[in-house]
Amino acid sequence: MAVTLSAASLVPIAGAVTPAHAAARVDNPFVGAGVYVNPDWSARAAAEPGGSAVANQPTSLWLDRIAAINGTTGKMGLRAHLNEAVRQAAGKPYVFQVVIYNLPGRDCAALASNGELGPTEIDRYKTEYVDPIAAIIADPAYANLRIVTTIELDSLPNLVTNAGGTATATPACDVMKANGNYVTGVGYALNKLGAIPNVYNYIDAGHHGWLGWDSNLGPSVNLLHQAATSSGSTVANVQGFVTNTANYSALKEPYFTIDDTVNGQPIRATSKWVDWNRSVDELGYAKAFREKAVEAGFDANVGMLIDTSRNGWGGPNRPTGPGAKTSADTYVDGGRIDRRFQLGNWCNQAGAGLGERPTAAPEPGIDAYVWVKPPGESDGASQYIPNDQGKGADQMCDPAYTGNVRNNFKMSGALGGAPLAGEWFSAQFRELLANAYPPVNGGGTPTDTVAPSVPTGLAGTTTATGASLSWTASTDNVGVTGYQVFRNGVQVGTSTTTSYTDSGLTASTAYSYTVKARDAAGNVSAASAALSLTTQAGGGGNPGTGGCTATYKVSSDWGSGFNADVTVTNTGTAAVNSWKVTWTWPGSQQITNLWNGSLTQSGASVSVANAGYNGSLAAGGSTAFGFGAGYSGGNTAPTLSCTATG
Repeated sequence: MAVTLSAASLVPIAGAVTPAHAAARVDNPFVGAGVYVNPDWSARAAAEPGGSAVANQPTSLWLDRIAAINGTTGKMGLRAHLNEAVRQAAGKPYVFQVVIYNLPGRDCAALASNGELGPTEIDRYKTEYVDPIAAIIADPAYANLRIVTTIELDSLPNLVTNAGGTATATPACDVMKANGNYVTGVGYALNKLGAIPNVYNYIDAGHHGWLGWDSNLGPSVNLLHQAATSSGSTVANVQGFVTNTANYSALKEPYFTIDDTVNGQPIRATSKWVDWNRSVDELGYAKAFREKAVEAGFDANVGMLIDTSRNGWGGPNRPTGPGAKTSADTYVDGGRIDRRFQLGNWCNQAGAGLGERPTAAPEPGIDAYVWVKPPGESDGASQYIPNDQGKGADQMCDPAYTGNVRNNFKMSGALGGAPLAGEWFSAQFRELLANAYPPVNGGGTPTDTVAPSVPTGLAGTTTATGASLSWTASTDNVGVTGYQVFRNGVQVGTSTTTSYTDSGLTASTAYSYTVKARDAAGNVSAASAALSLTTQAGGGGNPGTGGCTATYKVSSDWGSGFNADVTVTNTGTAAVNSWKVTWTWPGSQQITNLWNGSLTQSGASVSVANAGYNGSLAAGGSTAFGFGAGYSGGNTAPTLSCTATG
């Protein structure tokens, strides 16, 4: 069950509460706990017109330089915040969120958020930054708090996409990859903070518009694993990962999927916005990242956080349905929630809005939606502003900038007149409030903390490959806006009515369904009573059988190697449970890495079976896998064979 995170219902008491014992460690620190409201941020938010509607939301404390540990002019230090968190907690389970953000050579591909430590100052990072933070957090006075850390934004993702000969590499990122201080520094922070029993470490994992491509996802997980096992750390120090931090990627894109086609062509290959990226929104990316992380050796219960502070994209420009299918671009661009010029745009984006309110356990595998980036704090300035924090000016923060290779030479989309990164940007906060989705008080919807009633009367009928569901409507004081439908405990869709049609099922198979209601304030009900349904037998007395075809396409070729994508389509009349594609190379090609499938390779003979999550295909449905390969001489395409079983 999702739980709205807020400190509004807690009554602070005078004086700090000293815990009698350390808090017991839990699987998800956000479940059953209040979350700290930063009074510095809360006061600034409440001072804005309409800002009091969200001023009680929990946000993270950013320690972006050494001086921030003890506090700077007008801002409390770490110990003062922790004392306030103990006061707010009043003896109840309570989460305190803090961002660890001061690596040497920080943010090597940007300028607005550069830091105070030079590329070689790893020793200062350890002794003057991480060690003092750990010493304060380890104070027994804070042992009852659940302290959630976000470890070093953007650093490791920069090494994946902006270093080592990539098309978007920068000299600064190449330096950081060569000296190893990003990996060393992240490992040191994990090891030092992970030794404190009530600390829950989450490593930054970029966002879907940065690492969602198959060629980036695997290497990024492997690099994070390398960091998690460096400097004496182990994967046991990693509670999970956080995505979309300080970014704008839409949580869900309801009006298109990666499997959609326009004019018979997959949008993955033909939409400039999608551009071969298999992740089209942040929730899908977070789940895919989690699966890859478990495969790479992280704990099977590892959790994900998604920063929803600025990815609502509401207001009058929010699409209400898919775009026209005249072309892939009009279809995707007309229906996408994310209204940026390009997925690489990151600085003070115009038109953005507050996203989902902080919520515990909203989806399986997702520990919480959180506001890591406090709304209203600037991403950076377009013109240099004198400062002692090492922060420069960045063209991506200039509304007139026409872009670079990292954002495909698109306009920056930034708001003008921004202050230094981390400073209050009133115009941005007001725009985020006006464009919030779900809306907030002052934006058309009353503030509400009461969950809707539970849907009742869930019933349904089946075919061999689908199920039709219906239920009795819920009621709520601000009105139910939709329903979430779960199959076998995993959300499979949403509906704005009291009915839903599920598809892609396997014949003669039992499924369990539940439904949750959602209201305009973002509250979600408990699940309905479960409904068990069994699909009908497949046609011809042979349930679940089908055939398949596989098509092969080289997406890039650089002379000694190439990337290719293979699309698998169920050509039968019933759903299939698994598939396998085989071929024999006609030349010297050899696969070096493969995604979304299981590879068996012996000499020139290749066999690729489905992964655990993409074997089931409805009649007419399709999926894809891809790989990178090397070769010498010719690169003739192979002839593929595909077999499928029910």
